[in-house]
Amino acid sequence: MIIDFHTHNFPDKIAASVIAKLESTGNMKASTDGTLDGLKLSMKQSGIDYSVVLPVMTSTKQFESVNRYASETNGKDGIISFGGIHPDNDNIEEKLDHIKNLGLPGIKIHPDYQGVFIDDARYIRIIRYAVKIGLYVTTHAGFDPAFPEIVRCTPERTLNMLNEVYDGKEPEEPRIILAHLGSLDETDKVIDMIAGKTLYLDTAVMLDKIPEEKTLHLIRKHGVDKILFATDCPWADQTKFVKIINNLDLTAQERDMITHMNAITMLKKQNIAF
Repeated sequence: MIIDFHTHNFPDKIAASVIAKLESTGNMKASTDGTLDGLKLSMKQSGIDYSVVLPVMTSTKQFESVNRYASETNGKDGIISFGGIHPDNDNIEEKLDHIKNLGLPGIKIHPDYQGVFIDDARYIRIIRYAVKIGLYVTTHAGFDPAFPEIVRCTPERTLNMLNEVYDGKEPEEPRIILAHLGSLDETDKVIDMIAGKTLYLDTAVMLDKIPEEKTLHLIRKHGVDKILFATDCPWADQTKFVKIINNLDLTAQERDMITHMNAITMLKKQNIAF
């Protein structure tokens, strides 16, 4: 089994325009048309059994529509969807309770698209309460090509966030997921500062960006039980990334943990059936 823990799609009526805009601003090429059907076709072609969809809210006004769409697609045809929230939303606890009650296993936040540093008090209150009620929190980490001027989730700021969320203590279990192996552009700092912390790292877009030996070093220093296979489809090709993970110098057990066992352990706690 293979579970891709970091994918995106958009409602059919806006997918074409969103993909065109993001391709232009980020100087990147999408591997699908951005629709749900496009993601499912990619999964079929690559042999991926489940994809976790991570919606990104860029406006407080999107809360109802984003989470309604997530709820409608969650648990169907191999799609598992997180919910979305914006740091400027009001009634944060009520909104996170709503996401939990929809049966969504977690939330996605994106410091760059939402214009807020990861250790800002607005994110701290979101993450702290989400963790308290048992939701997972995935955040973009590191550089984003659409916002090259500033990095809002650096390893240093990540440590500040963790210290605030957990009151300086190490949590009993990981609930926070750092995308892009902890930082899209500062892997060395992740190895030195983040590896080994009680959180998950996903591999989105990273498996062909850093040398294999550095990838393996980070995976093993952090702990193979806290690594999640992910692509960032449509911003990475699922078929290509499946080939890369299958060719990495991992043991069969390590590969199974990364490609599906860790994800299953997490998602079963959220009553997701496999």
